[in-house]
Amino acid sequence: MPSTGEDRGGPAGLAVRRLEPAEWETLRDLRLQALADTPAAFASTLERELGFDEATWRSRFETSVQLVALDDGVPVGMVSVFRAPEGEPHLVAMWVAPAARRRGAGALLVRAAASEAAALGAGGLRLYVADHNLGAEALYRREGFEPTGASQALPGRPELGEHEMRLALPVPGTGAERV
Repeated sequence: MPSTGEDRGGPAGLAVRRLEPAEWETLRDLRLQALADTPAAFASTLERELGFDEATWRSRFETSVQLVALDDGVPVGMVSVFRAPEGEPHLVAMWVAPAARRRGAGALLVRAAASEAAALGAGGLRLYVADHNLGAEALYRREGFEPTGASQALPGRPELGEHEMRLALPVPGTGAERV
């Protein structure tokens, strides 16, 4: 299992690491930036999450692994790996700051999320991507995700659709993918 706080290096000063509950303010700041930048990509709203208190932000660490992308030590992106009570974990709340896009931060976050899911013993990692978010879908496809055929309205935004994608993860110790 990746160790807490472990850096996963990437191109030109980019790295990904886990956030700890004591870093809830970093999670909050990134999430609020994400909601302000691309509100139609998320099921929540900036207005709703501006009202969250410290306990609410800290509670996100209880059900999810929180990962942050850093550019020379400055947070520029985030993703959460939600440990579903049943079934496979879900990649959620993925976001990269506009200035850091197309530089590898997104791919590093997706790979780190897959590593976390594999460490949980999961056979796959699932996500939902908004139908109109073609850039995110292209990233996920490049990283090996495939559409499952499942789709739904974006929770809290019934006028928008989203579809599910899944990444098959290797069986520990074999390198073979699970189905």
